[in-house]
Amino acid sequence: MDLKTPPAYVVTSADHALRAAVMLQLEGGLTVSQVAERLGVARSTAHRLLQTLVYRDFAVQDDRRTYHPGPVLELATYSQSSVSRLRSQALGHLQRLVDVVGESANLTIRTGDRTRFIASVECQHALRVGSREGMVFPAYRTTGGLVLLAELSPSEVDGLYAPERYAERPEERPDLASLRAQLARVRRSGFALNDQLSERGVVAVGVPVRDAEGRAVAGLSVSMPSVRYDRHELPDLVATLHRAAGAIEAGGLAPLH
Repeated sequence: MDLKTPPAYVVTSADHALRAAVMLQLEGGLTVSQVAERLGVARSTAHRLLQTLVYRDFAVQDDRRTYHPGPVLELATYSQSSVSRLRSQALGHLQRLVDVVGESANLTIRTGDRTRFIASVECQHALRVGSREGMVFPAYRTTGGLVLLAELSPSEVDGLYAPERYAERPEERPDLASLRAQLARVRRSGFALNDQLSERGVVAVGVPVRDAEGRAVAGLSVSMPSVRYDRHELPDLVATLHRAAGAIEAGGLAPLH
């Protein structure tokens, strides 16, 4: 089952504008050049997108020509939150991870039975797993989500996926026996391997990122097309992920609020 199926006819300009809004929401301040580079568009296109966001109050521009979240995004902005600090602390390490492994990297957090991608860095391959920054998915269907769910006790997992919580959406409830077995494997190995379980043609590997008290606060993962996955390289990939997670942790992560 795929995570999300893109619409048959994607309106590119709308997609770019939404991605720019998400970047502003998560990062707080960007220039036209930075947005153009991240979206892979011309500066003139990025300027038009940002001006449209300003017009609709999704963005504001300061006197140094930097764009910030506008009134529409204000309530959801993480500018001073622990999530924002985590993202800011991790972003450079995600880029270095991409440089080392040559595949896209993601950082996710969990809220209840959902995970949110708070940072994504794409690799440069023409065939690659694209950015999911800002997107929200069921936790059990993402690699980072599995890493974080594995930190819960069996009773906590049962409570999280109790039938009554899914009375109005039973199709979204996972098979608990299968999930328990999957989480047990993650606990034993210290990493999660998602070999096309969530999305056809995509393999992802993830490890936890822990705060100063040893609690897993995020999942760090790399995603790749299945045609480039080599199971013999898995131990080295996991070791690289653990080193990257350790580098993020070295900055002294506070518990998320």
